[in-house]
Amino acid sequence: MALESLGSERVVGLELFYTDSKGIGGVLKREPEDFAVTEISRFPEKDENGRYIIATVTTRNWETNRLVRMMAHSLGVSRNRIMFAGTKDKRAVTSQLMAFEAPLEAVNAIALKDISISGAYRSRKHVTIGDLIGNSFEIKVRDCKLQSQELEASLHETSGQLSSLGGFANFFGVQRFGSLRPITHVVGKHIVKGDFEAACLAYVGNPVAQESDEAREARAYVTETRDYAGAINMYPKALTFERMIVGYLARNPGDYVGALGVLPPNLQMMFVHAYQSYLFNRALCARIRRGIPLNVPQIGDVVLPIDRDGLPDHDKPVPVTKLNVDLVAMQVGNGRAAVGGTLFGSDSVIVQGEVGELEARIRGEEGIRAEDFVVPLLQKCSSRGSHREIVAHLKSFSARVEGADVIFSFALDKGCYATSLLREYTKLDQIDADREMHAAEDERAD
Repeated sequence: MALESLGSERVVGLELFYTDSKGIGGVLKREPEDFAVTEISRFPEKDENGRYIIATVTTRNWETNRLVRMMAHSLGVSRNRIMFAGTKDKRAVTSQLMAFEAPLEAVNAIALKDISISGAYRSRKHVTIGDLIGNSFEIKVRDCKLQSQELEASLHETSGQLSSLGGFANFFGVQRFGSLRPITHVVGKHIVKGDFEAACLAYVGNPVAQESDEAREARAYVTETRDYAGAINMYPKALTFERMIVGYLARNPGDYVGALGVLPPNLQMMFVHAYQSYLFNRALCARIRRGIPLNVPQIGDVVLPIDRDGLPDHDKPVPVTKLNVDLVAMQVGNGRAAVGGTLFGSDSVIVQGEVGELEARIRGEEGIRAEDFVVPLLQKCSSRGSHREIVAHLKSFSARVEGADVIFSFALDKGCYATSLLREYTKLDQIDADREMHAAEDERAD
């Protein structure tokens, strides 16, 4: 089993597919409505005297950071007064719980295109990152390359291989890194290595063909000249965060730490988290390639106990030893624990055995140490590390064929990526596919 990936996804550590079935192909996210996401939320308790407004926000084709910025502008408050549990896909129809430190009437009056607010109430508690249970999805894959019986057979074969695993390989999806311009983890690596100038240049430079002419010219100019003052008016207004960095450096030459510090805290954290995700993806691929089971703990592994919400507790890893291997294998088999992989950070519990050797080799190739993840000049970028289940479990899964399309419906625990499941069925490289779709849209616009 396992099939090597030959596309652009390899740059984000997605080097293979767990299954070796024939891919159905198709087109993902042709329309935002093709990718519907509903958050499975933890609702803070109602309290008529609470300072926070809790509401469900439904959007179409909105990137989370831009969404928060525009709602903050509409409310006349700082973006820090709007809180959410998890970022969602941009090209999608999404519904999620958010918290506002603003008047109830003002929240209900938000009037932005393709945004609706519902169920607003007061609470003493707000919503924080990670404060959700999971997400449910209904996703249409259009124009599959396989038809009728061959399509049904491919779906059946892939589902059978995943059923034997008890889920799917829990890779971080391409949206963690940027599907058109997968650069987020590169910025993170420069940050943990202490090269803040390279981090800034990686983010504001590095043009790609799929961007507008204006964006490519601005990025190329900065990459070649480092003339931030001359570049500020070259960047399209849509590149808000790039303009923030370039504008800061135009006023404060050489202060690269300060330039990164002007970005929203969640974006600063995302850079290092993306680098940790890249390392995780590479290690998971190495484990699969070596033929080490994902659903059976090995001596030297760690397992993560399942909490009362049915979620793996990432911060309470239990090392697997000769003394407890049979017991923890039973716990994993009974669904009371999950095999964990390392999200490497300053305080990581380093796994041992064959898996530990694979992870150590990757860290050596990257030239990183645990202490690199303490970033005193950008505290938001420091990370103690954690663990993540290496198998993502599916709930309420179905795949329905409608002509040349397939409708997938399922629910996942928080932090698990629907695209990492779908790629096992489609065998598509999502970076290449997104770039092709973007180019086709540009041609139609012309």
